[in-house]
Amino acid sequence: MSRASLAQPPRHVTVACCQLEPVLGAADETRRRIRGTVLEAAARGAQIVVLPELANSGYMFHDLDELRSAAEPLDGATIRELRALASAHGLVVVSGFAELDGVDAYNTALLIDETGLRATYRKAHLWNGEKSCGFTPGSDRPPVIDTPHGRIGMMICYDLEFPEWVRFVALAGAEVLCGPVNWPLYPRPHGERPGEIVRVQANAAINRMFVAVADRAGTERGQKWLGGSVIVDADGYPVTQLHLGEEALITATVDLAQARDKSISMLNDVHMDRRPELYVESEKS
Repeated sequence: MSRASLAQPPRHVTVACCQLEPVLGAADETRRRIRGTVLEAAARGAQIVVLPELANSGYMFHDLDELRSAAEPLDGATIRELRALASAHGLVVVSGFAELDGVDAYNTALLIDETGLRATYRKAHLWNGEKSCGFTPGSDRPPVIDTPHGRIGMMICYDLEFPEWVRFVALAGAEVLCGPVNWPLYPRPHGERPGEIVRVQANAAINRMFVAVADRAGTERGQKWLGGSVIVDADGYPVTQLHLGEEALITATVDLAQARDKSISMLNDVHMDRRPELYVESEKS
């Protein structure tokens, strides 16, 4: 394969995905766990830190009232904590967050750097019980943000199952797509890699960008979680070991120049070879 990135200056960043177990109904304890894992990531040299979906609250809500009681506004205690950590350690933090906005609750991702809260994204594709417990779906495309440690896109869990959604982020120039997730543990054939991870690898490869996914661990109200946090390179290969089902901190140092190179042969480029005029169904006569 031709790699134009070899002619570009390397840009190495260290990414950490924090596979922790939030405690439903125990906000202070959950913030303590978040603080501990972010500090450990910083101590390992991480510059980009990714936390799971709904990291501040847990996931298995009975109803909207319980969800509202756990959700926080964007000036709440969890965001103040993350802002302080990012400022003190020069981090970019992407975290899942149960957001309360008036009477509405959102499954949100946020990006914080040392200057403060840079962007939020509300999950557009709600999964299963997220609909019945009362989350409001988002309606905006996922953002891509220039940060001191790279050009970062973010989306949440089930959003990653929609290649059209991932393509928006790739075409906007994301070098790293950060995905807070809560992946339920489902049966799979013996010896097979979890399908959620396979799809992340495919997203990374067809767009030639890094993907960093932070899953959660543990069991909550009878729901077991996969614990499949992974960092995938621009060729679609994992660069971290899996720690399925257990709390873990995974890190990898990656060269973002590889994500700026979309060539896969001397004459092929995964973005320039697109023919979007063929992908729209023509009007029937």
